[in-house]
Amino acid sequence: MNSAGTILSVSPPFAIAGGEITIECEGFHLDPDLDHGAFVNGMRCRLVAASANRIVATVPDCSPGEAYIHLESGGNESPTADIVIGEKIADEMHIVANPAVDPSDGAIIVTRSGARGQQLPNTLYRIEPDGFIDEIPDAILNPTGIAFGPDGSMYVTNRAHGEVYLVSPSGINPVYARGLGIATGLAFDADGVMFVGDRTGTIYRVPSAGEAEEFATLEPSVAAYHLAFGPDGRLFVSAPGLASHDAIYVVDTAGNVEKFAVGFGRPQGIAFGRDGQLYAAACYAGRRGIFSISPDALAVRQIVAGMNIVGLCFTTDARLIAATNEAVYSINADIRGTLL
Repeated sequence: MNSAGTILSVSPPFAIAGGEITIECEGFHLDPDLDHGAFVNGMRCRLVAASANRIVATVPDCSPGEAYIHLESGGNESPTADIVIGEKIADEMHIVANPAVDPSDGAIIVTRSGARGQQLPNTLYRIEPDGFIDEIPDAILNPTGIAFGPDGSMYVTNRAHGEVYLVSPSGINPVYARGLGIATGLAFDADGVMFVGDRTGTIYRVPSAGEAEEFATLEPSVAAYHLAFGPDGRLFVSAPGLASHDAIYVVDTAGNVEKFAVGFGRPQGIAFGRDGQLYAAACYAGRRGIFSISPDALAVRQIVAGMNIVGLCFTTDARLIAATNEAVYSINADIRGTLL
């Protein structure tokens, strides 16, 4: 009898280093001398919990890409199972909201935001398709929300001054709109109209440069509002609070707010896939990472295991970009976003 047992399933299917995965198994023997464990690409995982039928393990900092998991006990090894590990493509960042993908060339835009009011020498970066990281000229104070307009121009919110900037390659970034409170989330609707989330409780509609009008009112947030427009034209908003059961909200075209999905702990970055699912970085049912939420909000499924994920986006080649507070990961998840 193989004391390492057999792996029945691994969830979620994708993970980054430090994420907690669940291994359903049978016949796994807990050796009294602790000669047992779970391994990803041959590297030992830290076991959070273990029984003969289920193991919760922390993914080590192993080689990225398609990986294999196996169990060991009493000198025996189980057959392997598959998982995909995200590749770290940038670190030493300070990210507080979704990264964004430049539709013109597929570069990923990320921030080094800093504490509120802290001016850092470089605050916006481009991760080129070849992996090269380039600084965007002219640092913006506390950049938070990033979005590309219908004309391909990049816009960034400054939460310290409540402004939105039109970012240009020349480094001259004019103010597009101001008076937006603690401006965080940023998104464009199907008609190309800008919406900005003020984390103190207001969603602003910005129909043109220099204009801003109150569109909707929500509960204040302890972190950035995150905005995403759904396939039906409604605006979805995550507003992380201190409760363990926060909601993701939906706002109709008239500005009426209702809860879309509930039961999340500190939901942050959100983005829609072409499959109609809403993807959210959050904690749910004791698990941390990225979750897919069905259009009727009745089915929530974890797809990525990871700690401290604050934002996400999808690339032109269907990779999922997951951003933690400090690092950016690329995951071959085969999910296409609606913004590209």
